[in-house]
Amino acid sequence: MTRPFGLAPTLDEIETLALSALARLPEEFRVHLAGVAVRVEDFADQATLDALGIEDPFELTGIYEGVPVGEKFGAPNGTMPDRIRLFRGAILDEWIARGDESLEHLVAHVLIHEVGHHFGLSDADIHALEDSA
Repeated sequence: MTRPFGLAPTLDEIETLALSALARLPEEFRVHLAGVAVRVEDFADQATLDALGIEDPFELTGIYEGVPVGEKFGAPNGTMPDRIRLFRGAILDEWIARGDESLEHLVAHVLIHEVGHHFGLSDADIHALEDSA
């Protein structure tokens, strides 16, 4: 992504990177993601941070909100639609701090991490899979 000096990628540009990463997932995963919305926001809202016990909004790059695939049958009526929210400010901060990774790769990494939660994986499970890959 070539940008004029000093301009950070927009919400729409981050969303484009995320949707591109989603489209590259194997079909057997994508079929289970058809109803999952992907949203990009500057930062997590205070209610989300409070619910997770996070004080610094730069510490949260993304979140999956919904009922994991394996638990859908027992989900109560009126459950909100599944969504993945990515947080531009925190992603850009991490990208700058890492310095050796493309923004496209980092956005894909955060998105896939949240997709893992959609499939019912814990953070520990996801990190173990990442370490073995």
